[in-house]
Amino acid sequence: MRTVIQKHRAVSAPIADLVTYRAIPTQSVEYIDPFLFLNHHGPQVYRANNRGLPFGPHPHRGFETVTFILEGDILHKDTGGHESVIEAGGIQWMTAGSGLIHAEISSNEFKKTGGPLEILQLWVNLPAKFKMTEPRYIGLQQNEIPTVTLAEGVTAHAVSGSWAGTTGAVQPLADVALAWLDVAEGATATLPIAASRNIFFYVVRGSVRVNGTEVFARELAEFSHDGDELAVEALTNSVLLLGHAVPLGEPVVSAGPFVMNTEAEIEQAYADYQRGKFGTWKG
Repeated sequence: MRTVIQKHRAVSAPIADLVTYRAIPTQSVEYIDPFLFLNHHGPQVYRANNRGLPFGPHPHRGFETVTFILEGDILHKDTGGHESVIEAGGIQWMTAGSGLIHAEISSNEFKKTGGPLEILQLWVNLPAKFKMTEPRYIGLQQNEIPTVTLAEGVTAHAVSGSWAGTTGAVQPLADVALAWLDVAEGATATLPIAASRNIFFYVVRGSVRVNGTEVFARELAEFSHDGDELAVEALTNSVLLLGHAVPLGEPVVSAGPFVMNTEAEIEQAYADYQRGKFGTWKG
C-alpha cells in the first residue's frame, strides 16, 4: 500500500459571500501534477432572492476545469456557444485549450428560491501538445454519469477513466481518471492504482482511514509512489474526490486564468485575450 507522505488542510478563501476553501495550492502544497487547483465552495444555504455565484465572464487557456455540483446548480455559458444549467449530482468538464471566455453563475431559479450549495472545481493541467487544442465543453446531469459499486457501501460516480471495469462519462484528452465516491460509515474498499500515477485524494465530507492514516473533511492526502493500492475505510459517512493520472513532468507557468509552460506563452495568452482571440462575450 502507498504511504501517505503528508496531509494538507484546505484554507479558508471566501469569495464575496461564497464560502470557499482552497485545497490546492496552499503554503504546504503547490500542485500534484497534473492536478493544479481545487476550490471547495460551501456547504452553505442561500436565502431566497440571492445574487448566486459570483463568477462572471473570465478567460482561460492551457488547462481544463472539472466542476462537481454536489448541491445547488451552475449555469455555464462560454464564447464557444455552449450554455447549460447543471444541477446537483452533475458535472461540467471544460477544456479551455487555446482559449475562451466563460461564466459560471447560478440559474434564475436558484437565485429566486435559494437553497443548499456545495461545489468543487478542479483544474487539471493539459500536456504541452494539447494546450492549444480547440476548446470544448461537456455538461452532464446526474443520470448521465455511470455509478459503480466498488465494495459494499462504496459507490463511485465515474467521471473519467475506468473504475472497476466501468468507463467514465467523459473521455479526456490525457489519461486522467476522476470520480467522487460515496462511502458509508464502516465500509471498506481496496483500490488498485499503479505506483507510477499521481493520486488526488480529497475528503469532501466525513472522515476516512486510508492506508492507515486518518484523513478528515477538507483535507488532501499526498501519497508516495511505494505501492499500488489504496485501502479506504470510512470512519463516518463520507464523500471523497479521487483522481489519478500519469504526471506530465513539464514546466508549469501560471498567471491568473492561464496555465502554460513558459513566461512567453503567458504573455502571448494575455495579448491574444486583449486582441479578442478568445471570442466576443455576448451577455
